[in-house]
Amino acid sequence: MLEFSKRTNTLHQTEYKYALQDVASPNHYRLLYTYDDVPKIPFNHRHVPMHPPDYIWLSDTTFRDGQQARAPYTVEQVVQLFKFMHELGGPHGIIRQSEFFLYSDRDRAAVEACRALGYRYPEITSWIRATKKDFQLVKDMGIEETGILCSCSDYHIFSKLNMSRRQAMDQFLGVVKDALAIGVRPRVHLEDITRADYYGFVVPLALELKKLADESGIPIKVRACDTLGLGVTYPGVALPRSVPGIAYGLRHHAGFDSELLEWHGHNDFSKAVTCAATAWLYGIAAVNCTLLGFGERTGNTPMEAMVFEYASLRGSMDGMQPQVITEIARYYEQDIDYRIPPMTPFVGEDFNTTRAGIHADGLLKDPEVYTAFDTEALLNRPIRVLVGQGSGAAGLLHWINSYYELPADYTLDKRDPRLQRVLDAIDSEYAQGRVTSYGDEELATLIAEVDPDLDAELRNAKVKASA
Repeated sequence: MLEFSKRTNTLHQTEYKYALQDVASPNHYRLLYTYDDVPKIPFNHRHVPMHPPDYIWLSDTTFRDGQQARAPYTVEQVVQLFKFMHELGGPHGIIRQSEFFLYSDRDRAAVEACRALGYRYPEITSWIRATKKDFQLVKDMGIEETGILCSCSDYHIFSKLNMSRRQAMDQFLGVVKDALAIGVRPRVHLEDITRADYYGFVVPLALELKKLADESGIPIKVRACDTLGLGVTYPGVALPRSVPGIAYGLRHHAGFDSELLEWHGHNDFSKAVTCAATAWLYGIAAVNCTLLGFGERTGNTPMEAMVFEYASLRGSMDGMQPQVITEIARYYEQDIDYRIPPMTPFVGEDFNTTRAGIHADGLLKDPEVYTAFDTEALLNRPIRVLVGQGSGAAGLLHWINSYYELPADYTLDKRDPRLQRVLDAIDSEYAQGRVTSYGDEELATLIAEVDPDLDAELRNAKVKASA
């Protein structure tokens, strides 16, 4: 059968129909996943077209998947982080939804406290296993949309659930029908999709879900879950690891519109951000993230990274407030008492810090030499230079300008002999075995000791600049 596509203005074949393959033994893709070796990346050199949706957005799982990898948040912490996400997402709600556990009293109290804020975005949703008991929690809480865990690889169906594919599909569809019966929007989480039999189980299940949505008039969402971070984005890569292939099949073969599709990735192979952005490009509208990338093992797709990826792809923040990212990072360190690894992009203490003298010299001449964007304007994070063994006069001068907040009309040349005296004192420390960089207060004290007149001059210049 041929059908004319208004999207591509070409004829499409629509005769591909996929039915459940209820196999007697599991397909573990042993050619790819031998377990005693690194997972292999197969290519079939088939290419599918990019299909960016009209609108893309973020969803959040900080209080569900993200909370599985750390100590549970208090209700007060959940509320504050939820406020940050609302502000970060901006007036258009680019951070559209946030999902919560419902199992403990604390989980339910956090839901009620966030509801009381009255925000439209992020919308509060929940997550349950595919059981009637869990579904009752959603019903009791009056949640309008819930995620339903539907494991789709044979690893999970045969080994974890101890079921056949038919039994698993019947159970999943039964819980979805329960949700539809009382008007709750189901969001079906296809767990472990990058190890699943795509045409033998994933697409047939998605087709059945599409039928239920059409019959009920209630939209059903599908979340493609790259549970072990095995997704790959290379051109011509084959299923089940192909992110473009997964996105294309859910749209083209199962018939789901982009706004009903979501990508959920993990970072086991350092590909989470790339896979998420690729999902956007190939037709999945929503990318599921966590603040700071918290999540099982190596974590989930970091929300702060996808905020910048969004702006890179769309050419605009579309109302998002990236400065809030710095507030979130400070809150984690100061109130939640979590030490962010200093090299972490966008939120780590050293993400825009240089220690190399040649880099500092370039920054003095033009900040764009060694920074990709204005970190002070977008993140309220001025460029930092830490003074250490290799910083030299340029590094010390950049630190002085920043620490003392010197005005533009104050000139201090890097060849000033007073700076050399300070550098001689620094070099002496390293000659005696020091290995760490100087802290701000430590370096200010050293300048005052080596050259009190220079210290007084700098402090007076700072006072005049702030007057």
